Amino acid sequence: MSKVWFVTGSSRGLGRHFVEAALSRGDKVAATARTTASLDELAAAYGDAVLPLAMDVTDKAAVFEGVKRAAEHFGRLDVIVNNAGYAQVGAIEELTEQQLRDQLETNLFGAVWVIQAALPYLREQGAGHIIQLSSAAGLIAMPLGGAYHASKWALEGLNEALAHEVADFGIKVTVIEPGGFATRSGKNPDPLNNGHMAEPNPVYDALRQRLAGIAGKQPPGDPAAAAQVLLKLVDADNPPLRILFGQGFYPMIQQAYADRLKTWADWQDLSAEAHGTLDQEVRCPFRRRERPSP
Repeated sequence: MSKVWFVTGSSRGLGRHFVEAALSRGDKVAATARTTASLDELAAAYGDAVLPLAMDVTDKAAVFEGVKRAAEHFGRLDVIVNNAGYAQVGAIEELTEQQLRDQLETNLFGAVWVIQAALPYLREQGAGHIIQLSSAAGLIAMPLGGAYHASKWALEGLNEALAHEVADFGIKVTVIEPGGFATRSGKNPDPLNNGHMAEPNPVYDALRQRLAGIAGKQPPGDPAAAAQVLLKLVDADNPPLRILFGQGFYPMIQQAYADRLKTWADWQDLSAEAHGTLDQEVRCPFRRRERPSP
């Protein structure tokens, strides 16, 4: 049985490959982008199987309207792909308030609006699969990526909570954590040259130079291969809550988690000390107390 997809950020990159893979196997897709002109080729190639939607994920009303149009147009929604997003680069000290807010508005709040708009339809159906594009940057953090990491780490927690909330309704949630993929004219992505750069403070120039020396050294992943794996995920009876796309970051993530566990274990004495020895009366601040007699 063919599926109906709703995919944000469909104009290019992984999102575009996801849409093309779904359409090429006979599924139907509501594809969103800031302008529908970027979706003209899809409409010409696949006709009524694709519904191009002009939508900015930071516009909550537009998101709800877009999801409604897609559900009414196709009669159902099976796969929701939260793909729209970008990476703001800059040291924490360099970020403006607006840059940080814009990062969260797109990557975090945009995803929330799509989820909230789609859930009533999925819940009524008793089925559906929400795919959240996170990143390896949602699991580990590196210098100059604080804003991006903040948005992706937030998505990790948000979707883990969501998975528990909607499981009883037959809705599945999968968080995809890609490493670097060749999504820009076939070139290896360079996170330090992505068009969203904070005004540089010279005190971080040496750090930037060190990072530039190692950026782009990992072989990029093939987005077409990633799209085929996504098809297998949405067809799986029991898909994972989390999955890495690509191999380059797996050893780094293994080490990061091993280091965290070791640090917690090494400092367990102080952790226990921080717990204290308060009595039951103080330990339960929400315990109901009897009102004094008048």
